[in-house]
Amino acid sequence: MKADAASLLEKARHAYAQRAWADAFALLRATDEIASLGVEDLERLLWSAGMLDRDQDIFAAGERLFNLHIEAGRDDQAAYWAFFRGFRLMALGEEGHATACIQQAQRLADGFGRECAAHGYLVLLAAQKELVTGNDPASEAQARQALAIGERCCDIDLIAFARCYLGRALVRQGRVEEGIALLDEAMLPATDGKISPVVTGLIYCNLIAACRQVYALDRSREWTQALSNWCGSQPQLVQFNGICLLHRAEIMELNGAWQESIAEARRATLSLTHAIGSEAAAGAAYQEAEIHRLRGEFAAAEDLYRAASRLGLDPQPGMALLRLMQGRTEQATATIRRVLATTKAPLGRARLLPALVEIMMAAGAFDGARDACAELEALARRFATEILAAMAAQARGEIEMAGGDAATALGHFRAALTIWQRSGAPYLEARLRVLAGQACRMLGDEDGAELEFEVAGSVFAALGAAPDLARVNLLMRPTASPSHGLTPREIEVLGLVATGKTNRLIAIELGLSEKTVDRHISNIFDKLAVNSRTAAAAYAFQNGLV
Repeated sequence: MKADAASLLEKARHAYAQRAWADAFALLRATDEIASLGVEDLERLLWSAGMLDRDQDIFAAGERLFNLHIEAGRDDQAAYWAFFRGFRLMALGEEGHATACIQQAQRLADGFGRECAAHGYLVLLAAQKELVTGNDPASEAQARQALAIGERCCDIDLIAFARCYLGRALVRQGRVEEGIALLDEAMLPATDGKISPVVTGLIYCNLIAACRQVYALDRSREWTQALSNWCGSQPQLVQFNGICLLHRAEIMELNGAWQESIAEARRATLSLTHAIGSEAAAGAAYQEAEIHRLRGEFAAAEDLYRAASRLGLDPQPGMALLRLMQGRTEQATATIRRVLATTKAPLGRARLLPALVEIMMAAGAFDGARDACAELEALARRFATEILAAMAAQARGEIEMAGGDAATALGHFRAALTIWQRSGAPYLEARLRVLAGQACRMLGDEDGAELEFEVAGSVFAALGAAPDLARVNLLMRPTASPSHGLTPREIEVLGLVATGKTNRLIAIELGLSEKTVDRHISNIFDKLAVNSRTAAAAYAFQNGLV
């Protein structure tokens, strides 16, 4: 019997070392049925269960480890496993049970008589809570405290985890370079295989999330590839496959590989089917919806945005932009304003502000667009990342162009275009080219406009971005008979409506009677099949009439 157990245990340890998690788990459990596992092998069993995303087995092994350490008088180690249980329960949304475990961990750590690693993990949990609530300075202070405890207690997992949270807190305060350097440092022991496997996966995910928040695209690509390689080297891995596929889908969309991005998002969804309410599962649905929206497949996009909502994610700004593309500008405006009103974190607002500018411009609400642009510019200065600068430059250019200053607008568009070209984002680059082409046309440079429109059109055609392609095709035929049927005078009136002018002001500016302006606007509504000034203005902006 002992010989059988020894043989199984040797195979189990070998499988564990090879990161063959399913094999290791099965062999360790088989060994345990013959002879109870010791502490180190119970830990191997727990981490194997963790990498297979088997929560019941994680909790069972964790409870046994807790009891073994209590019996041995090792309250410091028992405190760690109480913390671990609470941390996992919190991730699963079981707040009451989690709080009880955390309190138990605190009591055991405090009763140990001296500082232990569990103290650091408990402080780190407080740092995480501050991050969630947006109190980044407090999170920074607590992460530094946890890091110091980890270094004094020589706990490499705690050190790496604390550096990870500290890096995120710094990034969110605008200290981007310093924060990302700490995140990179947190990954060093992970890439060397020196920290526990579950913690390695968590650090990968935190690092990529931080890079995405500040649009550090090159770093996001680099670490997403590293995570993909790490997952790929473990064929039996379950736990982090879904989030890895989601990150890959996001990078593929940016790179212009839209069909591949949809395939990865669907694979992520399949791997996360058990994770009801999972943020990653919701993210996978949202990611696929975005590409359907850009391709003009509005029904499919709406279904997926709603799926993301059911999984707990507010599907914005994507759904608001979908409403804009459907001509439902008032709904788009109400939605994006509602989301921004409840979003306080600066980086969260930075993600929404470009959509607000686009929707406000389409609605002819130029004061709102200017306010959103000013806030975006302030955030770009605060976080000092190229991509935020490009987003702010594009917004400023659109406002300048709407105000008639095409030369200044073109300068902003060129600056943003250079950044998107360097970042390898073909769709976003093509959208800038359309704007640059419109500015060239306003300046009388029809050749320059045509060149920009041709390049943008070829990109949209290759991507399958049907709405953008239709718009650029319209812009490339300025002398063709317009499909809208508006007369030159009606287009002139529509342009003034889009700037927010009243009928009386339009009449004064054009030297017409208000009754004539009323008639022109009625004709415009009929020809465009709209029933509001806002919808007419949206049509004008979306179709290059202003």
